[in-house]
Amino acid sequence: MHKRVTVVGIGYVGLPLAVALSHHVEVWGLDIDQRRVDELKAGHDRTGEIEPDRLAAAPLNLTAQPAECPPSDIYIVTVPTPIDGDNRPDLTILLAATRTVAGMIDPARRPIIIYESTVYPGVTEEICGNEIVTITGLVRGRDFVLAYSPERINPGDREHTIDKIIKVVSAESPEVLDEVAALYGAITTGGVYRASSIKAAEAAKVIENAQRDINIAFMNEIAQILERMDLSVWDVLAAARTKWNFLPFQPGLVGGHCIGVDPYYLQHRAQELGYEPRVVIAGRAVNDGMAHWVADKLHSQRSEKAGRVLVLGLTFKENVPDLRNSKVADLVSRLAAHGHIVTVHDPLADPGEAFHEWGLTIDPDAFDARYDSVVLAVPHRAYLDGAEDLFASLLAPGGTFVDLKNAVEDRSMPRQADTWSM
Repeated sequence: MHKRVTVVGIGYVGLPLAVALSHHVEVWGLDIDQRRVDELKAGHDRTGEIEPDRLAAAPLNLTAQPAECPPSDIYIVTVPTPIDGDNRPDLTILLAATRTVAGMIDPARRPIIIYESTVYPGVTEEICGNEIVTITGLVRGRDFVLAYSPERINPGDREHTIDKIIKVVSAESPEVLDEVAALYGAITTGGVYRASSIKAAEAAKVIENAQRDINIAFMNEIAQILERMDLSVWDVLAAARTKWNFLPFQPGLVGGHCIGVDPYYLQHRAQELGYEPRVVIAGRAVNDGMAHWVADKLHSQRSEKAGRVLVLGLTFKENVPDLRNSKVADLVSRLAAHGHIVTVHDPLADPGEAFHEWGLTIDPDAFDARYDSVVLAVPHRAYLDGAEDLFASLLAPGGTFVDLKNAVEDRSMPRQADTWSM
Protein backbone atom coordinates (compact mmCIF):
# COMPACT_ATOMS: atom_id res chain seq x y z
CA MET A 1 0.00 0.00 0.00
CA HIS A 2 1.24 3.48 -0.84
CA LYS A 3 2.31 5.69 2.03
CA ARG A 4 0.85 9.08 1.09
CA VAL A 5 -2.20 10.26 -0.89
CA THR A 6 -3.21 13.83 -1.73
CA VAL A 7 -6.87 14.43 -2.59
CA VAL A 8 -7.29 17.59 -4.67
CA GLY A 9 -10.74 19.05 -4.08
CA ILE A 10 -12.45 18.18 -0.79
CA GLY A 11 -16.09 18.82 -1.56
CA TYR A 12 -18.97 16.37 -1.96
CA VAL A 13 -16.75 13.81 -3.67
CA GLY A 14 -13.31 14.44 -2.24
CA LEU A 15 -14.14 14.65 1.45
CA PRO A 16 -15.83 11.23 1.86
CA LEU A 17 -12.99 9.69 -0.14
CA ALA A 18 -10.30 11.42 1.91
CA VAL A 19 -11.96 10.41 5.18
CA ALA A 20 -12.22 6.77 4.10
CA LEU A 21 -8.61 6.64 2.88
CA SER A 22 -7.24 8.36 5.97
CA HIS A 23 -7.81 5.23 8.04
CA HIS A 24 -5.47 3.26 5.76
CA VAL A 25 -2.83 5.70 4.49
CA GLU A 26 -1.51 9.19 5.16
CA VAL A 27 -3.91 11.59 3.46
CA TRP A 28 -3.63 15.26 2.59
CA GLY A 29 -6.76 17.12 1.54
CA LEU A 30 -6.11 20.15 -0.67
CA ASP A 31 -8.76 22.72 -1.59
CA ILE A 32 -8.47 26.28 -2.91
CA ASP A 33 -11.34 27.40 -0.66
CA GLN A 34 -9.69 28.52 2.58
CA ARG A 35 -13.08 28.91 4.23
CA ARG A 36 -13.89 25.28 3.42
CA VAL A 37 -10.59 24.11 4.89
CA ASP A 38 -11.12 26.18 8.05
CA GLU A 39 -14.64 24.80 8.50
CA LEU A 40 -13.43 21.22 8.17
CA LYS A 41 -10.62 21.81 10.63
CA ALA A 42 -13.25 23.12 13.04
CA GLY A 43 -15.26 19.92 12.55
CA HIS A 44 -18.01 21.24 10.26
CA ASP A 45 -18.83 19.82 6.81
CA ARG A 46 -21.18 22.23 5.06
CA THR A 47 -22.17 19.53 2.55
CA GLY A 48 -23.61 17.36 5.31
CA GLU A 49 -21.93 14.25 3.92
CA ILE A 50 -19.64 13.59 6.89
CA GLU A 51 -20.92 13.74 10.47
CA PRO A 52 -18.84 15.78 12.97
CA ASP A 53 -17.74 12.71 14.95
CA ARG A 54 -16.53 10.92 11.81
CA LEU A 55 -14.70 14.03 10.69
CA ALA A 56 -13.05 14.43 14.07
CA ALA A 57 -11.96 10.78 14.07
CA ALA A 58 -10.35 10.97 10.63
CA PRO A 59 -6.56 11.60 10.74
CA LEU A 60 -6.71 14.09 7.87
CA ASN A 61 -4.19 16.78 6.95
CA LEU A 62 -6.08 19.71 5.44
CA THR A 63 -4.69 22.74 3.64
CA ALA A 64 -5.43 25.36 1.00
CA GLN A 65 -1.75 25.73 0.11
CA PRO A 66 -0.17 23.25 -2.35
CA ALA A 67 3.28 24.08 -0.97
CA GLU A 68 2.27 22.63 2.38
CA CYS A 69 1.58 19.21 0.88
CA PRO A 70 4.60 16.89 0.93
CA PRO A 71 5.30 14.86 -2.24
CA SER A 72 2.76 12.05 -2.56
CA ASP A 73 2.64 8.62 -4.10
CA ILE A 74 -0.89 9.14 -5.35
CA TYR A 75 -2.81 12.27 -6.32
CA ILE A 76 -6.59 11.99 -6.69
CA VAL A 77 -8.38 14.83 -8.51
CA THR A 78 -12.01 15.25 -7.47
CA VAL A 79 -12.90 18.74 -8.68
CA PRO A 80 -16.16 19.76 -10.44
CA THR A 81 -16.56 19.56 -14.22
CA PRO A 82 -19.49 21.85 -15.10
CA ILE A 83 -20.82 23.14 -18.40
CA ASP A 84 -20.67 26.70 -19.68
CA GLY A 85 -23.51 28.97 -20.76
CA ASP A 86 -23.71 27.21 -24.12
CA ASN A 87 -23.91 23.73 -22.52
CA ARG A 88 -20.35 22.87 -23.52
CA PRO A 89 -17.90 21.11 -21.22
CA ASP A 90 -16.03 23.56 -19.01
CA LEU A 91 -12.70 22.00 -18.05
CA THR A 92 -11.31 25.17 -16.47
CA ILE A 93 -11.36 23.86 -12.90
CA LEU A 94 -10.08 20.44 -13.93
CA LEU A 95 -7.14 21.92 -15.81
CA ALA A 96 -6.33 24.27 -12.92
CA ALA A 97 -6.24 21.27 -10.59
CA THR A 98 -4.09 19.40 -13.11
CA ARG A 99 -1.58 22.25 -13.17
CA THR A 100 -1.52 22.27 -9.38
CA VAL A 101 -0.75 18.55 -9.33
CA ALA A 102 1.90 19.01 -12.02
CA GLY A 103 3.72 21.43 -9.75
CA MET A 104 3.70 18.91 -6.90
CA ILE A 105 5.05 15.83 -8.72
CA ASP A 106 8.26 14.27 -7.51
CA PRO A 107 9.33 12.05 -10.44
CA ALA A 108 11.48 9.97 -8.13
CA ARG A 109 8.26 8.66 -6.60
CA ARG A 110 6.67 7.98 -10.02
CA PRO A 111 3.27 9.01 -8.61
CA ILE A 112 -0.10 7.76 -9.84
CA ILE A 113 -2.48 10.56 -10.77
CA ILE A 114 -6.07 9.37 -10.52
CA TYR A 115 -8.95 11.43 -11.89
CA GLU A 116 -12.44 11.00 -10.44
CA SER A 117 -14.05 14.02 -12.08
CA THR A 118 -16.70 13.24 -14.68
CA VAL A 119 -15.36 13.78 -18.21
CA TYR A 120 -15.93 12.55 -21.73
CA PRO A 121 -13.71 9.70 -22.99
CA GLY A 122 -10.20 10.87 -23.76
CA VAL A 123 -9.92 13.79 -21.33
CA THR A 124 -7.74 12.03 -18.75
CA GLU A 125 -5.09 10.89 -21.21
CA GLU A 126 -5.34 13.31 -24.13
CA ILE A 127 -5.97 16.56 -22.26
CA CYS A 128 -4.91 16.20 -18.61
CA GLY A 129 -1.96 13.89 -19.23
CA ASN A 130 -0.67 16.06 -22.05
CA GLU A 131 -1.08 19.19 -19.89
CA ILE A 132 1.17 17.69 -17.22
CA VAL A 133 3.80 16.77 -19.82
CA THR A 134 3.68 20.26 -21.34
CA ILE A 135 4.07 21.99 -17.98
CA THR A 136 6.70 19.75 -16.43
CA GLY A 137 8.58 18.20 -19.33
CA LEU A 138 8.20 14.85 -17.54
CA VAL A 139 7.69 11.60 -19.41
CA ARG A 140 4.34 9.95 -18.89
CA GLY A 141 4.69 6.30 -17.97
CA ARG A 142 8.16 6.85 -16.58
CA ASP A 143 7.92 9.89 -14.27
CA PHE A 144 4.19 9.69 -13.54
CA VAL A 145 1.27 7.47 -14.56
CA LEU A 146 -2.44 8.05 -15.07
CA ALA A 147 -5.54 6.29 -13.76
CA TYR A 148 -9.25 6.96 -13.64
CA SER A 149 -11.97 5.95 -11.18
CA PRO A 150 -15.32 7.66 -11.72
CA GLU A 151 -16.98 9.11 -8.64
CA ARG A 152 -20.38 7.75 -7.69
CA ILE A 153 -21.29 10.03 -4.81
CA ASN A 154 -25.03 10.67 -4.50
CA PRO A 155 -25.50 13.67 -2.17
CA GLY A 156 -27.63 12.83 0.84
CA ASP A 157 -27.62 9.08 0.09
CA ARG A 158 -26.69 7.18 3.25
CA GLU A 159 -27.05 3.76 1.61
CA HIS A 160 -24.71 4.00 -1.38
CA THR A 161 -21.69 5.51 0.35
CA ILE A 162 -18.05 5.32 -0.71
CA ASP A 163 -17.41 2.41 1.65
CA LYS A 164 -20.21 0.25 0.20
CA ILE A 165 -20.35 0.80 -3.55
CA ILE A 166 -18.55 -1.01 -6.37
CA LYS A 167 -15.68 1.22 -7.46
CA VAL A 168 -14.78 1.19 -11.15
CA VAL A 169 -11.01 1.48 -11.62
CA SER A 170 -8.77 1.84 -14.67
CA ALA A 171 -5.15 2.68 -15.40
CA GLU A 172 -2.51 2.91 -18.08
CA SER A 173 -0.99 -0.49 -17.38
CA PRO A 174 -1.87 -3.73 -15.56
CA GLU A 175 0.73 -3.03 -12.89
CA VAL A 176 -0.68 0.42 -12.10
CA LEU A 177 -4.21 -0.99 -12.22
CA ASP A 178 -3.27 -3.47 -9.50
CA GLU A 179 -2.10 -0.61 -7.28
CA VAL A 180 -5.22 1.46 -7.91
CA ALA A 181 -7.49 -1.53 -7.28
CA ALA A 182 -5.70 -2.23 -4.00
CA LEU A 183 -6.12 1.38 -2.89
CA TYR A 184 -9.87 1.52 -3.50
CA GLY A 185 -10.41 -2.07 -2.48
CA ALA A 186 -9.16 -1.19 0.99
CA ILE A 187 -12.00 1.29 1.58
CA THR A 188 -15.10 -0.38 0.11
CA THR A 189 -16.89 -3.61 0.90
CA GLY A 190 -18.50 -3.43 -2.55
CA GLY A 191 -15.27 -4.38 -4.27
CA VAL A 192 -13.73 -2.95 -7.43
CA TYR A 193 -14.45 -3.45 -11.11
CA ARG A 194 -11.45 -3.26 -13.43
CA ALA A 195 -12.48 -1.47 -16.60
CA SER A 196 -10.70 -2.44 -19.80
CA SER A 197 -9.25 1.05 -20.29
CA ILE A 198 -9.33 4.58 -18.95
CA LYS A 199 -11.61 5.64 -21.82
CA ALA A 200 -14.02 2.79 -21.04
CA ALA A 201 -14.25 3.95 -17.42
CA GLU A 202 -14.77 7.57 -18.51
CA ALA A 203 -17.54 6.50 -20.87
CA ALA A 204 -19.21 4.33 -18.23
CA LYS A 205 -19.59 7.35 -15.98
CA VAL A 206 -21.24 9.60 -18.55
CA ILE A 207 -23.67 6.97 -19.79
CA GLU A 208 -24.73 6.03 -16.24
CA ASN A 209 -26.11 9.52 -15.76
CA ALA A 210 -27.27 10.00 -19.36
CA GLN A 211 -29.38 6.85 -19.03
CA ARG A 212 -31.05 8.17 -15.89
CA ASP A 213 -31.60 11.56 -17.51
CA ILE A 214 -33.33 9.97 -20.51
CA ASN A 215 -35.60 7.85 -18.33
CA ILE A 216 -36.68 10.84 -16.25
CA ALA A 217 -37.25 12.83 -19.45
CA PHE A 218 -39.62 10.10 -20.63
CA MET A 219 -41.57 10.41 -17.38
CA ASN A 220 -41.65 14.20 -17.69
CA GLU A 221 -43.01 13.93 -21.20
CA ILE A 222 -45.60 11.39 -20.08
CA ALA A 223 -46.63 13.76 -17.25
CA GLN A 224 -47.25 16.52 -19.78
CA ILE A 225 -49.25 14.22 -22.05
CA LEU A 226 -51.37 12.83 -19.21
CA GLU A 227 -52.07 16.32 -17.89
CA ARG A 228 -53.83 17.08 -21.18
CA MET A 229 -55.98 14.01 -20.58
CA ASP A 230 -56.81 15.17 -17.04
CA LEU A 231 -54.96 12.15 -15.65
CA SER A 232 -52.55 12.10 -12.71
CA VAL A 233 -49.17 10.72 -13.70
CA TRP A 234 -48.84 9.37 -10.16
CA ASP A 235 -52.05 7.33 -10.50
CA VAL A 236 -50.84 5.96 -13.81
CA LEU A 237 -47.39 5.11 -12.45
CA ALA A 238 -48.90 3.34 -9.44
CA ALA A 239 -50.77 1.03 -11.80
CA ALA A 240 -47.85 0.56 -14.21
CA ARG A 241 -45.46 -0.40 -11.41
CA THR A 242 -47.42 -3.58 -10.78
CA LYS A 243 -45.72 -5.04 -13.88
CA TRP A 244 -42.56 -6.84 -12.83
CA ASN A 245 -40.22 -5.21 -15.34
CA PHE A 246 -41.56 -1.65 -15.28
CA LEU A 247 -38.77 0.78 -14.33
CA PRO A 248 -39.78 2.97 -11.35
CA PHE A 249 -38.60 6.36 -12.60
CA GLN A 250 -40.54 9.49 -11.66
CA PRO A 251 -41.07 12.91 -13.24
CA GLY A 252 -39.49 15.98 -11.72
CA LEU A 253 -36.99 18.81 -12.04
CA VAL A 254 -33.58 17.42 -12.99
CA GLY A 255 -30.62 19.33 -11.61
CA GLY A 256 -27.49 18.58 -9.67
CA HIS A 257 -23.84 18.18 -10.57
CA CYS A 258 -24.19 15.06 -12.74
CA ILE A 259 -27.48 14.15 -14.41
CA GLY A 260 -28.15 17.57 -15.88
CA VAL A 261 -24.54 17.99 -17.02
CA ASP A 262 -23.05 14.68 -18.16
CA PRO A 263 -25.21 14.22 -21.29
CA TYR A 264 -23.71 17.43 -22.67
CA TYR A 265 -20.22 15.97 -22.21
CA LEU A 266 -21.29 12.95 -24.23
CA GLN A 267 -22.86 15.19 -26.87
CA HIS A 268 -19.69 17.26 -27.15
CA ARG A 269 -17.45 14.28 -27.81
CA ALA A 270 -19.94 12.71 -30.21
CA GLN A 271 -20.10 15.90 -32.25
CA GLU A 272 -16.32 16.11 -32.34
CA LEU A 273 -16.41 12.65 -33.95
CA GLY A 274 -19.05 13.67 -36.49
CA TYR A 275 -22.09 12.11 -34.84
CA GLU A 276 -25.12 14.15 -33.81
CA PRO A 277 -26.79 12.44 -30.82
CA ARG A 278 -30.57 12.56 -30.91
CA VAL A 279 -32.00 10.60 -28.00
CA VAL A 280 -29.56 11.97 -25.43
CA ILE A 281 -30.18 15.61 -26.30
CA ALA A 282 -33.93 15.18 -26.77
CA GLY A 283 -34.05 14.01 -23.16
CA ARG A 284 -32.03 17.03 -22.07
CA ALA A 285 -34.41 19.37 -23.88
CA VAL A 286 -37.44 17.89 -22.12
CA ASN A 287 -35.83 18.07 -18.69
CA ASP A 288 -34.39 21.54 -19.19
CA GLY A 289 -37.87 22.82 -20.08
CA MET A 290 -39.71 21.20 -17.19
CA ALA A 291 -39.42 24.12 -14.77
CA HIS A 292 -41.00 26.46 -17.31
CA TRP A 293 -43.81 23.99 -17.92
CA VAL A 294 -44.62 23.86 -14.19
CA ALA A 295 -44.56 27.66 -13.90
CA ASP A 296 -46.76 28.06 -16.98
CA LYS A 297 -49.24 25.51 -15.65
CA LEU A 298 -49.49 27.24 -12.29
CA HIS A 299 -49.99 30.59 -14.00
CA SER A 300 -52.77 29.07 -16.10
CA GLN A 301 -54.28 27.37 -13.04
CA ARG A 302 -54.56 30.79 -11.40
CA SER A 303 -56.41 32.12 -14.48
CA GLU A 304 -53.24 33.90 -15.53
CA LYS A 305 -53.56 36.32 -12.61
CA ALA A 306 -50.30 37.23 -10.94
CA GLY A 307 -50.16 36.77 -7.18
CA ARG A 308 -47.93 36.00 -4.24
CA VAL A 309 -46.13 32.67 -4.61
CA LEU A 310 -44.07 30.85 -2.01
CA VAL A 311 -41.54 28.35 -3.38
CA LEU A 312 -40.47 25.81 -0.78
CA GLY A 313 -37.04 24.37 -1.45
CA LEU A 314 -34.25 25.63 -3.70
CA THR A 315 -31.66 22.84 -3.58
CA PHE A 316 -31.49 20.36 -6.43
CA LYS A 317 -32.91 17.51 -4.31
CA GLU A 318 -34.48 16.93 -0.92
CA ASN A 319 -32.59 16.88 2.37
CA VAL A 320 -29.27 18.17 1.01
CA PRO A 321 -27.83 21.72 0.93
CA ASP A 322 -26.50 21.28 -2.62
CA LEU A 323 -27.61 24.09 -4.95
CA ARG A 324 -25.59 23.07 -7.98
CA ASN A 325 -27.57 23.34 -11.21
CA SER A 326 -30.89 23.45 -9.35
CA LYS A 327 -33.79 23.86 -11.76
CA VAL A 328 -35.91 25.44 -9.03
CA ALA A 329 -34.13 28.69 -9.89
CA ASP A 330 -35.58 28.41 -13.42
CA LEU A 331 -39.03 27.89 -11.90
CA VAL A 332 -38.68 31.03 -9.78
CA SER A 333 -37.47 33.05 -12.76
CA ARG A 334 -40.36 31.92 -14.94
CA LEU A 335 -42.95 32.69 -12.26
CA ALA A 336 -41.47 36.16 -11.85
CA ALA A 337 -41.60 36.65 -15.62
CA HIS A 338 -45.35 35.99 -15.42
CA GLY A 339 -45.62 38.83 -12.91
CA HIS A 340 -45.86 36.81 -9.70
CA ILE A 341 -44.21 38.08 -6.54
CA VAL A 342 -42.09 35.09 -5.55
CA THR A 343 -40.74 34.32 -2.09
CA VAL A 344 -38.16 31.55 -1.69
CA HIS A 345 -37.61 29.49 1.44
CA ASP A 346 -35.11 26.70 2.09
CA PRO A 347 -33.86 25.61 5.52
CA LEU A 348 -30.77 23.90 4.12
CA ALA A 349 -29.50 26.11 1.31
CA ASP A 350 -26.74 28.66 1.84
CA PRO A 351 -28.33 32.12 1.34
CA GLY A 352 -25.05 33.61 0.20
CA GLU A 353 -24.58 30.96 -2.46
CA ALA A 354 -28.17 31.37 -3.68
CA PHE A 355 -27.71 35.10 -4.08
CA HIS A 356 -24.32 34.67 -5.75
CA GLU A 357 -25.60 32.10 -8.26
CA TRP A 358 -28.99 33.55 -9.19
CA GLY A 359 -29.52 36.78 -7.27
CA LEU A 360 -32.20 35.02 -5.22
CA THR A 361 -32.94 35.90 -1.61
CA ILE A 362 -33.90 33.09 0.74
CA ASP A 363 -36.40 34.54 3.18
CA PRO A 364 -36.10 33.05 6.70
CA ASP A 365 -39.35 34.78 7.68
CA ALA A 366 -41.37 33.42 4.77
CA PHE A 367 -43.72 31.52 7.09
CA ASP A 368 -45.01 34.77 8.60
CA ALA A 369 -47.21 35.49 5.58
CA ARG A 370 -49.90 33.85 3.46
CA TYR A 371 -49.72 33.25 -0.27
CA ASP A 372 -51.99 32.76 -3.25
CA SER A 373 -49.88 29.78 -4.28
CA VAL A 374 -47.45 27.53 -2.45
CA VAL A 375 -45.11 25.34 -4.50
CA LEU A 376 -43.47 22.44 -2.69
CA ALA A 377 -40.57 22.20 -5.11
CA VAL A 378 -38.18 20.24 -2.88
CA PRO A 379 -39.83 18.06 -0.18
CA HIS A 380 -37.30 18.47 2.63
CA ARG A 381 -38.18 16.56 5.80
CA ALA A 382 -38.56 19.90 7.55
CA TYR A 383 -41.57 20.62 5.32
CA LEU A 384 -43.18 17.18 5.58
CA ASP A 385 -42.96 16.95 9.38
CA GLY A 386 -46.16 18.61 10.54
CA ALA A 387 -47.26 19.27 6.96
CA GLU A 388 -50.95 19.57 7.85
CA ASP A 389 -50.48 22.63 10.04
CA LEU A 390 -47.70 24.14 7.93
CA PHE A 391 -49.45 24.28 4.57
CA ALA A 392 -52.76 25.34 6.09
CA SER A 393 -51.00 28.32 7.65
CA LEU A 394 -49.29 29.38 4.43
CA LEU A 395 -52.15 29.31 1.94
CA ALA A 396 -54.59 32.17 1.62
CA PRO A 397 -58.28 31.18 1.23
CA GLY A 398 -58.79 29.69 -2.21
CA GLY A 399 -55.07 29.32 -2.65
CA THR A 400 -53.29 26.81 -4.87
CA PHE A 401 -50.89 24.19 -3.55
CA VAL A 402 -48.45 22.56 -5.99
CA ASP A 403 -46.78 19.32 -4.89
CA LEU A 404 -44.20 18.59 -7.58
CA LYS A 405 -43.00 15.26 -6.14
CA ASN A 406 -46.39 14.03 -4.88
CA ALA A 407 -44.92 13.99 -1.39
CA VAL A 408 -47.90 15.23 0.64
CA GLU A 409 -50.98 13.23 1.52
CA ASP A 410 -54.30 14.88 0.68
CA ARG A 411 -55.32 14.97 4.34
CA SER A 412 -52.44 17.37 4.97
CA MET A 413 -54.08 20.08 2.88
CA PRO A 414 -56.81 22.58 3.77
CA ARG A 415 -60.15 21.50 2.31
CA GLN A 416 -60.64 24.74 0.43
CA ALA A 417 -57.22 24.55 -1.24
CA ASP A 418 -56.82 23.89 -4.95
CA THR A 419 -54.12 21.21 -5.09
CA TRP A 420 -52.30 19.65 -7.99
CA SER A 421 -49.22 17.69 -8.83
CA MET A 422 -47.60 16.54 -12.04
